[in-house]
Amino acid sequence: MAPILECKELTKVFGGVEAVSGLSFTVEPGRVVGLFGVKGSGKTTLLKLAAGLLTPDRGSVLIEGRKPGIETKRVTAFMPDAESFEDRSSVSDAIRFYRDFYADFDENRAVESLSSLGIDRKEKISDLSKGSAVKLRLALTLSRRARLYLLDDPVAGTDIATVSYALNTIATGRPEGSSVIIASQTPSDVERVITDAAFISGGGIVLFEDAEKLRAEKGKSVNSLFTEEFKC
Repeated sequence: MAPILECKELTKVFGGVEAVSGLSFTVEPGRVVGLFGVKGSGKTTLLKLAAGLLTPDRGSVLIEGRKPGIETKRVTAFMPDAESFEDRSSVSDAIRFYRDFYADFDENRAVESLSSLGIDRKEKISDLSKGSAVKLRLALTLSRRARLYLLDDPVAGTDIATVSYALNTIATGRPEGSSVIIASQTPSDVERVITDAAFISGGGIVLFEDAEKLRAEKGKSVNSLFTEEFKC
């Protein structure tokens, strides 16, 4: 069985600067990878390359053995750190968009999730607070029955109920065998659900290890190791 995600010498350049630089790693089915790095380390660029929203300048990224394209987008659910809908769009409009655009979207699950998170379907998206907008994007993304979830800072700036919903869904509510990459600047937010820890700096992976093995060998949490690595 092919890895769900495979990167080989993956490189993306913006204005002469390598945002992602010679990056190589694989993600096997059923894994939850915490992708940790400070702002500007290359996390978002990597997720966009995997989602097919950017094209590599060198190297390759494969989803289940295929280059990102129409077929891989059907099995990949990307939650960006920001998303734009029309100014007059309501939450219900967003639900209908996902229902019409993604064949694997579970509308009932989305409606239940948004209700539990206190999001009114009649509310205009432009009127949502920053935290509520994150909740909306998170609920829509996790209501897809995907093979690979790419989540960019999914719980930043949200309340404890949203964090609990996100982590419980990632841990036990996603399709069997699906994998998740969670990009974050704060490992403590998501450490309890990850199976692997990846540290990224300057567009390159400086550590990629099984999280339990890492804790056992170092005698420290992933969050502590990240803090030491980046002295933050």
